[in-house]
Amino acid sequence: QVQLVESGGGLVQAGGSLRLSCAASGRIFSKYAMGWFRQAPGKEREFAASISWSGGSTVYADSVKGRFTISRDNAKNTVYLQMNSLKPEDTAVYYCASPRRTYYSGSYYPSNYDYWGQGTQVTVSS
Repeated sequence: QVQLVESGGGLVQAGGSLRLSCAASGRIFSKYAMGWFRQAPGKEREFAASISWSGGSTVYADSVKGRFTISRDNAKNTVYLQMNSLKPEDTAVYYCASPRRTYYSGSYYPSNYDYWGQGTQVTVSS
């Protein structure tokens, strides 16, 4: 059974940094793309970043490009989201996700992901 567990959220001042982690279990991590999404109160879940199964391809939403970096450590079955220069509008619950499909480059669309973590709250104060 696939499990994704996020950690690393918290309260930070604008301009600060946080690093989110997502630990995966239940299957061979290195075969699967990973994505980070976020959902602010009253808004739909939105794409933040994705990384291909190999780590060779990454994609970012325009809103986070240049500030966030997604990476993965296949030896630790973990994907990371380094978030720098945080803004109050980055406040949201952050979710990691992974598709059922193997050797996939990743996707912007939540519907292309089959497994989701429980989320971790990130709050950026002004």
